[in-house]
Amino acid sequence: MAILLPEMARPPVTLLAEDERLFRDTVRSFAEEVIAPRVAAMDEAGRLDPDLIRNLFELGLMAVEVPDNYGGAGASFFASVLVVEELSRVDPSVGVFVDVQNTLITNSILRYGTDAQKQRFLPRLATELVGAYALSEAGSGSDAFALATRAVRDGDCWHLSGRKMWITNGGEAGLYLIFANANPAADYRGITAFLVERAAPGLQVGKREDKLGIRASSTVELILDECRVPADDVLGEVGKGYKIAIETLNEGRIGIGAQMVGLAQGALDHTVRYVQQREQFGHRVADFQGVQFQIAQMRTELEAARLLVYNAARLKEAGQPFRMEAAMAKLFASEAAQRISSRCLDLHGGYGFTREYPIEKFYRDAKIGTIYEGTSNMQLQTIAKHILR
Repeated sequence: MAILLPEMARPPVTLLAEDERLFRDTVRSFAEEVIAPRVAAMDEAGRLDPDLIRNLFELGLMAVEVPDNYGGAGASFFASVLVVEELSRVDPSVGVFVDVQNTLITNSILRYGTDAQKQRFLPRLATELVGAYALSEAGSGSDAFALATRAVRDGDCWHLSGRKMWITNGGEAGLYLIFANANPAADYRGITAFLVERAAPGLQVGKREDKLGIRASSTVELILDECRVPADDVLGEVGKGYKIAIETLNEGRIGIGAQMVGLAQGALDHTVRYVQQREQFGHRVADFQGVQFQIAQMRTELEAARLLVYNAARLKEAGQPFRMEAAMAKLFASEAAQRISSRCLDLHGGYGFTREYPIEKFYRDAKIGTIYEGTSNMQLQTIAKHILR
C-alpha cells in the first residue's frame, strides 16, 4: 500500500521552518516505510501492531512535547501537529493513537501535574506507557459535563464508580485520565480529574467497540466499581476537572484537524497517482478536464483546511487565544476530509468500492472526524459564541 507521491501533491514547504520541514520529512519516511505495509492487516484485525507501538515510542513520537529531562523529544506543539498529520496521511488510526497521547494526556500532565506526578508518569509515557482520556459516558457525549461517574473521598483515597464510553486508546492504555464528579451538588464545578493506572483496584476494561472506521484504534468501555485512587493522583485541584477538560479538548481539536488534513492528503495522493495511470476512452483519466477540476477543487479545500489547522497551532504556541480558531480548524478539516475522500472514491470508480485499493479505508476513517472531540454542531456553537460575544 506504500506509494511514493508526486511532489506536487505535498504540502508547500514555505509554511514550515527548515527544522520543522526536516522533522516532518523524517516522520513521513517512517510512515511510508514502517506503517504503510501494516495498514491493511491492522484494519482487518482491528488492532495496532505491538511492534509498531514500540517503534512509535522509540522514535519519540509518543512524547513530542515532553522535555528531554523526562525522556521526551522536547519539541513543540506544532511539531506534534505535524506528526499527527503525517501519520494520518498513511493511517489515521495511528494518527489518532499518537494524537491522544500528545495533545490530551502528556499535555494535561505537563500543564496541571505536580512535580511528583510528572516524575512518576512522564518518563514512562515517553518510553512505554500508553495513555487514554476518559471523559465521555453513555449519557454525556456532547453534553460532556453531565457526568454520572462519581468520586467519593475515603481518607487518603478516592472511590470512583461509573462507566466511561468510547475511550480511544483504552485497549492499550496503562494510564487513564478519568473525569468524575466529586460534588454533584456543585454541578460541573464538582468535576475532578484523576490519574488512574490500569492495575487500580476496581477498574475494568470493558468491551471493545466494532467500528466503521479507524478500526485499528481501540475504542473501549471502562467500568469503575469503587475504583480506589490515591488522593495524590488527583490532577490539578478537586473541582477543577471541567477546566482541564475544556482546555485540553481545545488543543485536542487542533490534533483532530491535523488528523483529518493528513487523511485527506493521503486520499488525494492515492487518487492523483490513480488517475494518471488509469485509462478510459483511450486517454488517461487525468486528461479529462472534469477530473482535473475535481482534483483542483480538492487540493484547494485541503490547503484551506491545512492553513486553518496550522494557524490554530501557531496561535496556541504563541500564547494567544485560539479556542475559536481550533473549532474552525476541526470543523472545516473534518468536513473537508469527508468530501475529499468521497470524491476520491468516486474517481476510483468500482475499484474504489473494493478493499483492493486503500481509498475505501480513508472514506470509512473520515466519518469519525465530525463526531469525536466535539461534533460539527458543537464547533459551530463555539464559533458563534465567539463571534456574537
